[in-house]
Formats: sequence, C-alpha cells, structure tokens
Amino acid sequence: MERPVPTLGNPQNTIAILNQYKFVFQKKYGQNFLIDTHVLDKIIRAAQIGPEDFVVEVGPGIGTMTQYLAYGAGRVAAIEIDKALIPILGETLKGYDNVTILNEDILKVDLGRLAREQNGGRPVKVVANLPYYITTPIIMGLFESHVPVESITVMVQKEVADRMRTGPGSKDYGALSMAVQYYAKPELIANVPPNCFLPRPKVGSAVIKLTRHERPPVRVENEAYLFRLIRASFQQRRKTLVNGLSHAPDIRVPKESLEEALKHMGLSPGVRGEALTLAQFAELANITWSHQEALQPPKE
Repeated sequence: MERPVPTLGNPQNTIAILNQYKFVFQKKYGQNFLIDTHVLDKIIRAAQIGPEDFVVEVGPGIGTMTQYLAYGAGRVAAIEIDKALIPILGETLKGYDNVTILNEDILKVDLGRLAREQNGGRPVKVVANLPYYITTPIIMGLFESHVPVESITVMVQKEVADRMRTGPGSKDYGALSMAVQYYAKPELIANVPPNCFLPRPKVGSAVIKLTRHERPPVRVENEAYLFRLIRASFQQRRKTLVNGLSHAPDIRVPKESLEEALKHMGLSPGVRGEALTLAQFAELANITWSHQEALQPPKE
C-alpha cells in the first residue's frame, strides 16, 4: 500500500479538521499543535527516520507529525491521552497502514513490552511535541526505566532544552542537565517561535535530540545513589555542597566525611554543587557510597 503524502502541518488544514470535529483544546493536557512544515521537516531529518525504524510518538494530537513519521518509518505507535482526539486521528491517519493508535497515558505504558511486541525488542526512536508541564517526567521515565531507546527527538520549552545541554557554572545547570547527559548526548536542532503553534504558547520552544550513550560516560557503584546525591545538591543551591548533603535525609553521610571526600578530589569544602561536573559527582558518589552500604540492613 502506497502511503499518502502528509497534508497536515498547513494551518488551514489543521483548522479545518479542528472545526470539523468541533475540537476544544484541553488546558490540562498542554495542547499546542505544530503548524509549520519547515519545523516538521527538521524534526524528521534530525530523528533520522527510515523504513527500518519503529517510532513511538508521544502526544500525536491531530496526527500532524504522525503523518510525517508514518510516511518515512517502518512502524509508528502513536500514544495519545486525550480520548477526544482518537476519532480525529482515525480520520487523519486512515491512509497509513503502519500506525497503531493507543489511547493511553505515556507514563503508564509499558514501552519495553511495546518494543518487544512490535519491534522484536530492538531499540526504538521516540519523537514528540511534549506538553511543557510533563516534559521532565516523560524523558526521565524513558531513560530510568531502561526501555530500549536509541534516541529521543522532542519539542520542549526552550528553557528546558537549555537546561538539558548546559554545563557547570550556568544558572540553567542542575539535576536535569546531569541526568540527561548521563544517559544521552543532547543536541539542539532548532529554536521554534510561538507562531509555529496553534494556539500560540506564551514562551519559545526548541527541538532537541538526545542520542542515548551505549554506556554512561561515568562509572558509578550505584546509579540511584548518584542521582539522590545530585538532586540533594541542587535542592538548596545557595548552600555549600557539604551543608546541603549533610542535612539531606536520604544521603546520610557525615559532614566530616564529605569534607574529606572533597579534599581527596582537590575541591574546596566551600564548593557548591553547581560547580561540579558529572564526572566529579560520580567520583563523590563512589567515595561516599561506602557510608550508604554500611547503613543497609543485613541480607537474610
């Protein structure tokens, strides 16, 4: 079956579909539909979609980007939480026999099982125009669940894209920066102004591609502990690293031990978390992990 050339992405066609189905935008879902074909082309090129790929699209909306994905990919699973959009997707995607539409919450979908059932367990590519309010939980959920993801190409709030790819010393640098960079290589693809969406958001957006590392760039004794350490370090940015961590309930490392660890690393006891690189946090986690092990209950 020959797949039709995508027709959505044109503002007039988008408005016609919305009017036909009397669709009402749901603020709780953060719905802003992309209406710029140039941006859509950039997303598809960046994601490097080809006939061998199985693509998971989060939040297809009325199917604008889904058409582009389905035109070039082997298979597409479009996961949409808003049931009011399901009949619209049935209409806009009826010419594509390689699309599965799932009326689900992405945070509750077993993507590992989906990859096994529809892609033989091989790595999938994730593409999405993400609602701003839920961007971080979705991206971190994809990484932390160890779903076989090759890359994530997403439209996000520009501020979030900046946080994902920045380094030490920047005001945007924080727990999200290090978590993303631990799992993937972030690459800014394009800045996208509000007039590329319907309705227009109040802030600028950006397309960012996260290409998953084959293995993390740092080695740690315990991954979960590393991220507890990082989160605790940035919860109170004004505090020194030692003061922030020594009072964190889920770290439980004595102040003296933290100072000793920093001295061993050649760092000042007055250093703040925002000054440390991911590699330095990994080293600190490995040095202090022994305290955590000592506090673990004995195995039966």
